[in-house]
Amino acid sequence: MRETTAAGRLLGKLLCATILFLPVSGTVRAADSGMPSPAVRSGAAPSRDSLYRKTGFSFTPIPALSYSSDLGFQLGAILDAYWFGDGSSYPKYMHKFTAEACYFTKGSGIYYLFYDSEYLLHGLRLTASASYLPNTMMAFYGFNGYSAPYLRSKNAGFYAVDRNLFRIMGDLQGRIAGPLGWAAGAAFFHYDTGRIRVERYAGETTLYDLYRRYGLIREDESGGGSHIELRAGLVYDTRDHEPDPSCGLYADLLLYGAPDIIDRRGYGYMKAAVSFRHYVPVIRGRLVFAYRLCWQGTVAGNPPFYVQQNYATLFLKQINSDILGGAISLRGILYNRVVGDGMAWANAELRLRLFDFRLFGQEWYLTANPFFDMGIVTAPYRMEAMRAVAADPTIAEDLRRTIYSGEEERPHMSAGLGIKIVMNRNLVLSVEYGIPFDRRDGTNGLYLNMNYLF
Repeated sequence: MRETTAAGRLLGKLLCATILFLPVSGTVRAADSGMPSPAVRSGAAPSRDSLYRKTGFSFTPIPALSYSSDLGFQLGAILDAYWFGDGSSYPKYMHKFTAEACYFTKGSGIYYLFYDSEYLLHGLRLTASASYLPNTMMAFYGFNGYSAPYLRSKNAGFYAVDRNLFRIMGDLQGRIAGPLGWAAGAAFFHYDTGRIRVERYAGETTLYDLYRRYGLIREDESGGGSHIELRAGLVYDTRDHEPDPSCGLYADLLLYGAPDIIDRRGYGYMKAAVSFRHYVPVIRGRLVFAYRLCWQGTVAGNPPFYVQQNYATLFLKQINSDILGGAISLRGILYNRVVGDGMAWANAELRLRLFDFRLFGQEWYLTANPFFDMGIVTAPYRMEAMRAVAADPTIAEDLRRTIYSGEEERPHMSAGLGIKIVMNRNLVLSVEYGIPFDRRDGTNGLYLNMNYLF
């Protein structure tokens, strides 16, 4: 109840802040311009969206006030800047730039720059970002889902590591034919990992310490490392509007890998990732059924432990890219609870557009989205080493039970409800609350953030 009340207060503050810093842009009525609106062009039923279009720049500076059960309260600032040009592409922007700097009360931070455009390079979509993501209490629950016990008797420090990630990403997308396209990109990652340095947990043994002691995390990878990741794939996209789709589908197939050319410690790898998202209009303009099916896993090589939870995608809806569990994958389930060499997950939700309104010259609407999430480890990571620890009689029994439960992996499931406040079909303010079906995945998760999950 306290979390829900906090979310309500924070959502109100975020909404008030958004109103105080409303986008600065022009508005041209479609009737005045002699051009049909996007809704009319797509064949959708006319609405308030069909009466106007944005032109020129739209700036949205807002305080970064949010809450996540994973990360705590967020304090900072975000600037979204859109360029709509003459408005003919509205509600689709021509250029988008985002800058964010914030701190979370559970010990992490975000320092982030992002750019996205289909107009900078003729016939190509360019997305680029640079991020520094420090985290003094990064969640670490071990490998292979339910095979790694979650013990409620342990404190937060036991299931934490210190991790700082510096990440630079750039991707290009181009068309092959119709909605079918190609994608290619490169990224640089530098991970700095180690045991937590929070003073109140000084001297306490953590799960990370035990994994190092018994060889589940090897000494030459325990401090992190650097690598260049290359990726290429195919994309199929028929969505009507990317930030807030009401129909269409999106699918991608990616191959990505890191040659062992920087650290030279034998941790080169090749992985594959598949994603399918479908948006089905049930009641046009009012109710959409949306679902996402994903899989990613190693097809060759030897990935280090610190890359296994990284979500491979061309366009991150959220800045943090850690899965499975938490705000961007399995809502309500512990952050990073499900980690393996291969992972599959699914999300399904109804998006009910409750009512529309116009305020301070901007178009708004309120949406409710009940959801169901599910994920599972499809290929284990270092399972033989976990079983070897469990079978070693020289190791104390309580330590063996802390590392390996002996239980088989099963689907991790959760369900919940979200509320969205959408402005001009591009800015999405979100609050979501999820509950896991199994107490081994935690008790609940509350997320006050931006954007739809997918």
